[in-house]
Amino acid sequence: MYIHELTPTEGTRHVAKRKGRGHGTGNGKTAGRGHKGQHARSGGGVRVGFEGGQMPLARRVPKRGFNNIFAKPLEAVNVSVFERFEDGAVVGVEELLAAGILSKCKYGVKVLGNGEITKKITVKANAFSESAKAKIEAAGGKAEVV
Repeated sequence: MYIHELTPTEGTRHVAKRKGRGHGTGNGKTAGRGHKGQHARSGGGVRVGFEGGQMPLARRVPKRGFNNIFAKPLEAVNVSVFERFEDGAVVGVEELLAAGILSKCKYGVKVLGNGEITKKITVKANAFSESAKAKIEAAGGKAEVV
């Protein structure tokens, strides 16, 4: 077999519909656009979200508070996950990714206080909740903000 002998599998290639090429094609005259109206015109149609003059959904729904579009969301990790590490280990983002606790970490980690910890571990994270910091230090470990 040579490269010039290759052909696409039967049925994978479709011939484009040629609009406006006579009524015998089934797509002649109005070319599938119907008779007159906004959608029959060149450049016709409406913008995304336009509901024909009705108040759009995006404006009907009530809005509250402030949504910071520049916020960098942190990944949340509970103190209970540190039980799987050895006593005296230093645990940071790389260790959490390697252990499969996190699948991605774009902006950093915040440690939350759900669960219990009994091992003396140094935890390096971007943020800690008050209860998480207290539990880590009560177990003899250290909570370091990086």
